[in-house]
Amino acid sequence: MSQSMNSNTPLTYLALGDSYTIGEAVEQKLSFPYQLVSELATQNVFVTTPKIIAKTGWTTDELQSAIKVENVTQKFDIVTLLIGVNNQYRGNSRITYRKEFAALLQTAISYANGNKKHVFVVSIPDWGITPFGKSSGKDIAKISAEIDAFNAIAKEETLAMNVSYTDITLGSRYAGTDLSLVATDGLHPSGKMYAEWAVKVSNAVVAAFK
Repeated sequence: MSQSMNSNTPLTYLALGDSYTIGEAVEQKLSFPYQLVSELATQNVFVTTPKIIAKTGWTTDELQSAIKVENVTQKFDIVTLLIGVNNQYRGNSRITYRKEFAALLQTAISYANGNKKHVFVVSIPDWGITPFGKSSGKDIAKISAEIDAFNAIAKEETLAMNVSYTDITLGSRYAGTDLSLVATDGLHPSGKMYAEWAVKVSNAVVAAFK
């Protein structure tokens, strides 16, 4: 049974994704899921420590495989999904991404006890504009275009299922000129950028639980 945000029982939270979910290169408390919990607390929405199924480098199929291995039977009040950057990075098929993303979305909904309003998809940030991206020898404009294409697929599938979609991609591109938004590895977001994501997603969560 899902709790309302007015309940005395804290909400439960499952975060599904890759390096952007575990918070590669920042302290755990600065990762996006942990900052989301903190941000929600400022709005009197209390959430337990997030359960995270995510690993740096995972593509959609690897996340789905890991979910099966974890075999978590618990249902959650909040589920976030952010996946796809490694599909783009490896040059994987967009057609396959659509199929696998749609399957992951169904998995996320099932973990939310079938309540689509309690699932929150977050767009893929643009890594091409980071110092790592700029020094990679790759075409930055091509990376941005591909990220946009993968995000368009994710957004289309998400909205078709009447699930919340939060676009953080535009904001991620400010890291091209503002290095305070980049972690020390020159690739991943800093805690400052994750805080911006947390604010955006928290607004969607609060709206869904009203």
